[in-house]
Amino acid sequence: MSTQISPKTTQLAIEGMTCAACVARVEKALVAVDGVTEASVNLATHSARITGSAPPDALADAVEEIGYGASVIRGDDRASESKRAILREHEARRAAIIGGVIASPFLVSMGLMLFDKPMLLSPEVELALASLMQFWLGARFYRGAWKALRSGAATMDVLVALGTSAAYGLSLAHWSMGFGAHGLDHPASLPLYFESSSMVIAFVLLGKWLEERAMSETASALRALQALQPDQAIRIDQAGHTVPVPIAQLATGDRLLIKAGERIACDGRIIEGGAGIDESMVTGESLPVTKTAGDTVIGGTLNTDGRLVVEVTALGPDSVLARIVAAVEAAQSSKAPVQLLVDKISAVFVPVVTGIAIATFLFWLVKDGSLSLATINAVSVLVIACPCALGLATPTAILAGTGVAARNGILLRDARAIESLARTQVVVFDKTGTLTTGKPDITGIDSFGDIQRDRIVLILAALEAGSTHPLAKALIREANGPTAMTVQEFQSQAGAITGRIEEETYLFGSGTALRHAGFDLGPFADQASHRHNEGAGQSWLGRISDHSVLALVSFADMPRPTAAEAVEQLKQLDLGLVMLTGDSKGAAARIGEALGISEVIAEVSPTDKSAAIAALQAKGLVVTMVGDGLNDAPALMKADTGIAMADGTDIAIESSGVALMQGDPRLVALSILLTRRIVTTIRRGLFFAFIYNMIGLPLAAAGWLSPVVAGAAMALSSVSVVANALTLRWFSLHPSKH
Repeated sequence: MSTQISPKTTQLAIEGMTCAACVARVEKALVAVDGVTEASVNLATHSARITGSAPPDALADAVEEIGYGASVIRGDDRASESKRAILREHEARRAAIIGGVIASPFLVSMGLMLFDKPMLLSPEVELALASLMQFWLGARFYRGAWKALRSGAATMDVLVALGTSAAYGLSLAHWSMGFGAHGLDHPASLPLYFESSSMVIAFVLLGKWLEERAMSETASALRALQALQPDQAIRIDQAGHTVPVPIAQLATGDRLLIKAGERIACDGRIIEGGAGIDESMVTGESLPVTKTAGDTVIGGTLNTDGRLVVEVTALGPDSVLARIVAAVEAAQSSKAPVQLLVDKISAVFVPVVTGIAIATFLFWLVKDGSLSLATINAVSVLVIACPCALGLATPTAILAGTGVAARNGILLRDARAIESLARTQVVVFDKTGTLTTGKPDITGIDSFGDIQRDRIVLILAALEAGSTHPLAKALIREANGPTAMTVQEFQSQAGAITGRIEEETYLFGSGTALRHAGFDLGPFADQASHRHNEGAGQSWLGRISDHSVLALVSFADMPRPTAAEAVEQLKQLDLGLVMLTGDSKGAAARIGEALGISEVIAEVSPTDKSAAIAALQAKGLVVTMVGDGLNDAPALMKADTGIAMADGTDIAIESSGVALMQGDPRLVALSILLTRRIVTTIRRGLFFAFIYNMIGLPLAAAGWLSPVVAGAAMALSSVSVVANALTLRWFSLHPSKH
């Protein structure tokens, strides 16, 4: 039997990327490294995710060779990554503010001209201000352009550097001519365009700051998850003393004291105490969950009202919270299929725009014979083009959408899962543990002997008091808790248990077990058949002394409280519904009828489930399968999208594209709604990115846009794309909102 080894994944923090062309360059460099099977670079998060056997240092070196900064992100670097994002925003804000101050005289002068009250700046002042903008604040564009051109590529830095240099250079030439002819105190007779180069740089810097700020907002949900784990915990040593220690010093098996109001430091098992645990930030469950000794707790959740002693069971990357963060990061690093087309366009975008600018320059030079007019129109073409917006439209929407989903207990595995789930036409449900609770409830107790039903319930609860079987728990619930009856001579055997209660010995078990013990079940066949047709399981209670049958206990797996509402929500979305189960036809029909699912396929094996999914797909339908992620794995993998219902501690998404962190089937409809919204947001963002360029470039080439207006439009296009992604933050996943 072969062992399948998962490919290694490396994450890099990338510094210096400014547009979609940068993304294409970094990806090309990474894919060229020996051992790399796949590389995905994200402009929104300034990161790269690489799959393959290549050493991390070799990957970083490849990125640095083409002029970008690169550092390996390790499991303990999450906090520093957030700090880097904050520093990027602070640096962008600083540059934008300084640029705004230096360019403000130009802005005031241009504003007063609109009211026929010109405020003329001397050519020397304009030159000084423009030089500061061009060679101090604008130096970053020259550095970026040099690195790009040196490696045979073209990026947004190239466009900005070319455009502003042309405007500045033309103005400098005109100023020199005027100065040489008339002296320092005489204004130049030729027009100056220092305000154009300065305002373009100011607008680009402002746009970059607004981009960084907005992208920081889109990543807030992931940062909130990362910040859940406290830095310290209170450990109980062998002598029973409590000692505060850093999380890094904990080990599995340690005992921790968790007081009311404190966050649980790491995954563990409660060994003492009880409390309400707020798991909302991890599972999306809005109400605190009551937990007592023996229950598991998740690191990062909040102890609301009790004192707990918890034994550590998982730390670091093995913890639920770390796995959730890793799953969300993987989704945010993935690329939607539509992005592949965008990448192809981005790879040729800057060269094409440069060609249009050259053509514009030559056209106006021939048409009007004016070097100034030809240069300024070409500058407008260069600065209005915005490859940034193209590179941001998809990743910012996925960044925001996956963050909202994770905050509400929905883990979207990758961009492909988002797109396929949004196109869902048929939802196929597993029954047990998905639409039902996965544990039996008592549906009927038929008494036949000389003992009243209430006493039969007490006898059954007493016999099952020491058992951990799900049916035992159901009988104890039926009796409103453990009884005071004492059971003696208790024995457990195949399919049955026996015990003596108050001088009588009772046998409780399957029909086969009672028949082997000499009980005659024939007189009760009609009642048993009726219960069986209802889809109920059966156990019998008999008294051994006279072999009398006392009761037939019927039990069934009941629908989840929210299952009917979930089915109704999916019907409102005009989706087809199928229930696919290995359970009996009677049990399946009972649940299907109760929930309103007309198409029910029962008594199927895991292999048959896959075949049923394939049959639906053969009809041209896009199928989503919802199961528990374990025995449904083949069907989950076969479906266009698999949704695994988890329990808060299990985020097994290896066989599914989506994992739900709480057992609420209503989240299926809400997941589909959210992915539809994400896809709509991506398309709207790409529309904004393309429409600016499709309208702006012809207008600039026609001479209808000044470089200043073109620069403002370029900055606005990127900001509008990121702001569009931010609208996802207000999408509500609460069922009452839809």
